Amino acid sequence: MMLMQVALGVAFLVAWQLIAGRVIDEFMISSPLAVAQRLWGWFADGSIFVHIWATLYATLIGFFIGATAGIVGGIWLGLSPFLSRLLNPFIWAFNALPKVALAPLFILWFGLGINSKVALAAVLVVFLVFVNTFAGVREVDQDLVESLRLMRAKRRQILTKVVLPSATSWIFVGLKTAVPYALIGAIIGELIAANRGLGYLVQRAGSEFDTAGVFAALVVIALLAVLFNEAVGAVQTWLEGWKVVSR
Repeated sequence: MMLMQVALGVAFLVAWQLIAGRVIDEFMISSPLAVAQRLWGWFADGSIFVHIWATLYATLIGFFIGATAGIVGGIWLGLSPFLSRLLNPFIWAFNALPKVALAPLFILWFGLGINSKVALAAVLVVFLVFVNTFAGVREVDQDLVESLRLMRAKRRQILTKVVLPSATSWIFVGLKTAVPYALIGAIIGELIAANRGLGYLVQRAGSEFDTAGVFAALVVIALLAVLFNEAVGAVQTWLEGWKVVSR
């Protein structure tokens, strides 16, 4: 399968290189060679690293804050039927808001620095993780929970021995879904107002009509998304192993 995927990627790059300048103006779509040259230049002089670090920092901190809030909120409301019914309309009303529209508010509240990018990344992550965690907690076998209560198990024991292990798969589905959204939140914040970051690099290259620069920045963003996704998958595999061992 991997060989087929590599062959498909190479075929795409070859086709792109062939049509660039022959079928479609290279100014519009650049070419793989031009993009590779631009990436080589950025990495050779080290100018790309400050932008990667800015985006990486905002994404990781925003993802951590949003994921933590989503997991805690999902477990809390999943174990509290009264509160979940009470807060349900408010939660879904806020969830229905286009989060990107909050970007100007975050810039107003947190300024043009890194905090506004972190806030936007966090707010994009929190509901994705919350919804999956809440659903996972609600799907926990209630007969098993009641059995533990009959055995006078404490709330902490029910949470750590039954609820969390049962909801782990749901939580990680939410985390894996939220990874690209954390990156998107950071990039959007940088596109709106920033002086560093990969989003700023895309915006600057676009304003200079540098198509190769735009594609080069997008390649770096795509690679970061893949790395984030693989990292979450590795953590999930490790925790699934821990869950099996703990049984």
